[in-house]
Amino acid sequence: MNICGPRILIVDDEKDICDILFRLLETAGFSPIVAHNGATALEMIRLGMPDLVISDVRMPGIDGMELLRQSKELDYNLPVLMITAWSGLDGAVQAVKEGAYDYLAKPLDYGELVAKIKKALEERGPSLGKRTVCDRTQNAAVAELHEIMGPSEAVCRIVSEVALVAPSNFSVIIQGETGTGKEMVAGTLHGASLRSARPMIAVDCGAIPEGLFESELFGYEKGAFTGASSARLGKFELAQGGALFLDEISNMPLSSQIKLLRAIQEKSFFRVGGTKTVSVDVRLIVATNENLNTAVHSGSFSRDLFYRLSEFTIVIPPLRERKEDIIHIANRILQATNAELGKNVRGFSESALKALLNHRWPGNVRQLRSAIRRAVLQADAWIMPEQLSLEDGFSPEPPVEPEAPDISLNGSSLKEIVRRYTMDIERKILVETLRKTGGNKAKAARLLKIDYTTIHSKIKQYGIRVDPEVEAEEND
Repeated sequence: MNICGPRILIVDDEKDICDILFRLLETAGFSPIVAHNGATALEMIRLGMPDLVISDVRMPGIDGMELLRQSKELDYNLPVLMITAWSGLDGAVQAVKEGAYDYLAKPLDYGELVAKIKKALEERGPSLGKRTVCDRTQNAAVAELHEIMGPSEAVCRIVSEVALVAPSNFSVIIQGETGTGKEMVAGTLHGASLRSARPMIAVDCGAIPEGLFESELFGYEKGAFTGASSARLGKFELAQGGALFLDEISNMPLSSQIKLLRAIQEKSFFRVGGTKTVSVDVRLIVATNENLNTAVHSGSFSRDLFYRLSEFTIVIPPLRERKEDIIHIANRILQATNAELGKNVRGFSESALKALLNHRWPGNVRQLRSAIRRAVLQADAWIMPEQLSLEDGFSPEPPVEPEAPDISLNGSSLKEIVRRYTMDIERKILVETLRKTGGNKAKAARLLKIDYTTIHSKIKQYGIRVDPEVEAEEND
């Protein structure tokens, strides 16, 4: 996409029309964005995204005329082009009287459309010229997030919050279940910030053994410990001038939380084995799949670090609470997979759509993506429910209540009998906890208050099966 070109907002509830106009405007050198309903369009206008709006007159909910009226209240100088069928010309003329820049009748003359867009932008030139390339880049990042996540009110809120906090240096907590898109929101937040020219360095706090946290974050000097044959920069230094994204920060050990807080407050630290202060200028963005305030009260998370990080919090609801986004995301994944596989699967059968909407999606968007990609691979013209295979990603053995131990000696010592019985109970606890977390090992480790390395080794020791897709998604 040409993110430096004038941003044209296409508003139409017909997806095919939006796709055609999107390709046309992109080819003409514009930077198109799409809203499939009036409510989403108004949110984009409120955020200052478009330089010009093209809207159909007839749409469910907020129609084109109401969109025109409210858009003029938000930005009176914003040019709005109305599109109408021949039978609606009287209404289009009325729209011009109420402030629309012009109207076009269906079927559209695309050459005329591009000409009118250019003329409208030229007339708006003085105000349009005030928008820098940086402004347009930031708006493009936020608009893309909206298009990817969906049209729901919850997504509108998230997009609005990202646009609000992005230009600041506030630390941000992004809270949501596994698979809801926390890292994508973090990336958009950084991409729309004034630090976007510098990197955002990501750290998966659930994948670092407790003893390695300090060297991972702050780096180390040559000879700091056995095997340190040369100095190494930590994540803080690599993120200099940009952002440090700490994913699943609730997995960070308390001892490391204290050192992190000191580095944030003082904007400096010592590398492991070093004596020289290293100064840093880094924005903190953290993600968690649990409520950190609750973790503070339980004693598993530092109260002072929580207060320092919680300058702004963005909560992403699970997919099951955003049903209007499910079909939008599913169609987007369908199109991308069609292109990847060179297929032309047309869409979802009515029963498949019902199945998508009724499923609880414990793995959220990650699980939805896997289901759609698998279905496209199998489908011909239409996706059917059986091709979606809508089962939870983790299917352990059914939990069994611990039975009384078999105390028959059979030549075994008391110590051996106790060891076998203890291992049996431990395995059953692991299976039940993994069932509750949908197979997420990092979350299970936190619930059991053990580190990630320990739970991984125990899963291997007891031969507990974790669905490969869930395991792969957890490691993405």
